[in-house]
Amino acid sequence: MTGPLVFEQIPLGARAAPPLSLELPAHATVAILGDENSGVGTLGGYALGLEQPPAGRVRVFGTVIVDLPERDRLAFRRQVGYLPAGDGLLQNLSLRDNVALPLRFGSDASPREIEGRVTVMLTAVRVGAVARLRPSQVNEEERRRAALARAIAFDPSLLILEQPFDGLTGRTASELLEFARGGETAEGARRTVLITGQDLPAVIHRRIERVYRLTRAGTLELEPA
Repeated sequence: MTGPLVFEQIPLGARAAPPLSLELPAHATVAILGDENSGVGTLGGYALGLEQPPAGRVRVFGTVIVDLPERDRLAFRRQVGYLPAGDGLLQNLSLRDNVALPLRFGSDASPREIEGRVTVMLTAVRVGAVARLRPSQVNEEERRRAALARAIAFDPSLLILEQPFDGLTGRTASELLEFARGGETAEGARRTVLITGQDLPAVIHRRIERVYRLTRAGTLELEPA
């Protein structure tokens, strides 16, 4: 298995369930869906090295992040964009400062370069008009748009989205999915994207190359296109 993200024999859900093994192909969007007891909500944390799976391993670009020294682990995570369930925005910062935060503390870019990149991203996700407001002052859609912009601050090749479309219209979900994919290349999407959650808006299924569902028995089934 050599894909950008590989799960190898990861236990999920019920004890008797077979462990999860799955390789995400490059330049594709893959969704893994399951109910709240299925264990699907742990996959993002495992992939980022935020949690150690009870068995098996997760490799990102061939590296087991959780095995790295802490400093190297933090640096490696810049290759992976992450949108946690909800949005994960800091409530004491404006949307603009939330998006700028990882760049200010994790890059060597000058303040002017950071401001320019943040402006481009906020414009692209269409929250420029409310960028100076705090999360509590804007609606759910605007928070989710800003959180996605923050997730791709370092222009990662791999993006992990947890329940990214909950509460959004199909039209907004479609728009944000295209932004997450980063445009198209001859090989497919510019980014590899993993989506986890309980369900997806029907309208975006056709833009996702593979949709898997974890059954109550713990098996992983590929849903028909």
